[in-house]
Formats: sequence, structure tokens, C-alpha cells
Amino acid sequence: MNILVCVKQVPDTDEVRIDEENGTLIRDGVPSIINPEDKIALEEAVRLKEEHGGKVTVISMGPPQAKTALLEAYAMGADECILVSDRAFAGSDTWATSYTLAQGIKNAGEFDIIFCGRQAIDGDTAQVGPQIAENLGMPQITYVRGLEVEGEKVKAKRALEDGYSVVETKMPVLLTVIDGLNKPRYPSIKRVVAAFKKEDCIKVWSTDDFEVDMSKLGLDASPTQVYDTFVPTNEKKGEFLEGNEKEKVEKLLEKLKLEQVL
Repeated sequence: MNILVCVKQVPDTDEVRIDEENGTLIRDGVPSIINPEDKIALEEAVRLKEEHGGKVTVISMGPPQAKTALLEAYAMGADECILVSDRAFAGSDTWATSYTLAQGIKNAGEFDIIFCGRQAIDGDTAQVGPQIAENLGMPQITYVRGLEVEGEKVKAKRALEDGYSVVETKMPVLLTVIDGLNKPRYPSIKRVVAAFKKEDCIKVWSTDDFEVDMSKLGLDASPTQVYDTFVPTNEKKGEFLEGNEKEKVEKLLEKLKLEQVL
């Protein structure tokens, strides 16, 4: 079974800074991690490889420092990692990102299953996975929280607001996964050491290494228009109520009535 996983390196902080000129996040000096739902996708891919055999390839689009995330992906069980990195990709919205990743995936080969996390914590759009599937002309199942592979078919539990539906389709297929599908493993010490010793476990591709339409890349080609960006602030402060338990309850009820909560 040939499996590919899309991962993204995201800021590991709530204290974000924003470039006021183009509305994008400033990532310099901010600690980074693999996007949590992408790590769930990677765990499921490695689990399927262990069960059915095959190969797991991980692809990411980002700056050179995203290699750190790919080293962790290799340590978790990936066989090969690809970093799509070029200044031409900077500022891409979901449309330009999905196009670029889809072109990279085409260059990487043919895959039975492509895994993506449902969404990234720095954008929360849940658009890139489905857009990749559309670019590849591939069927997709989103919000996967349970998965079985039987021969050439996959059967997925797709989460709904009030339960789940069961969807079955033939491979190849793209799946976006959510929390609850599995619990990602910790990388073994052996794999961590191997990741830093194996120099060729990460391939870096620029626009010279795979076929792309330069007019569809980066900020200038992104149709999303950012109206405004800001860092949320918490202006309300907590209040401690004085008195015994009965007095505190009475004061709390008064305040809730004033706020028309009760």
C-alpha cells in the first residue's frame, strides 16, 4: 500500500504576531510543531503500513525550518519526506497551497490513500485537503474518525453533528481526519537517531524540481482577500466575591440577573 500524508508546521503558541502589510502570520522566533490533526493522519498511515505493508511518504510546504517537522515525521515511522520550499510559495492562501501540494504529489508518484488533517490550528479553514482532492480529481471523505481498509476499498466513519455516517469508496482516495481516530505514538529513540543520521530522508523541491504554473503560486496568485487581522484581547477581568458561601451565591445571582443571564 502506497500512502502519502500532508503535514504542516504550525506555531506552538497563542501569542501570534501579524504582518500588517499582507495579513499573514509572523513565524520568526515562534516555536513550531506538527499540526495536531496532521500528526493523527500520520499515525493512521503508519498503522496501515504496519498492518498491510507498503510505504509512507510525507509532504509539506513551507520554509526551510519545516525540515524539523519532517524529521519528527520520519522518526514516527515515515519512509520518505518531501519539503516543497521556494520563495515563490510565500503568502499562499488555501487555493494556491492546495494547487502547489497537488503538483508536488503528482511528481511524487501514485498513491492509494492520501491523508490530511481536517484543518490547521493556525488557519482553521479545513479547505486544503478537499482542494487537493479536487486538483487531483480524486474522491474524498472528510471528518474521518474511524477507518477500515478491505482490499481495494476503504470504509470510513464520517463524523456528523449528531453522530456519524459510514462511507465506502475505492482507492485511490483522499481522507481528512479528526481527533479521536487514534492517539499518535511517541517517536522511538532508534528512529530519532536514524532521522538525524539519514541525510537523504528529506528531499527538498523548489519550482525547478516539479511542474508548476508560476501564475498560480504565492501571495499574488491567492484569491483570498484579507479584510482585517488582529490578535484577540481579553479586556474583561475576573472578580472575586467576598463573604460566606450564602452571601457569595446571592451576589452571583444578582450579577447574573443584571447581565440578563437569569
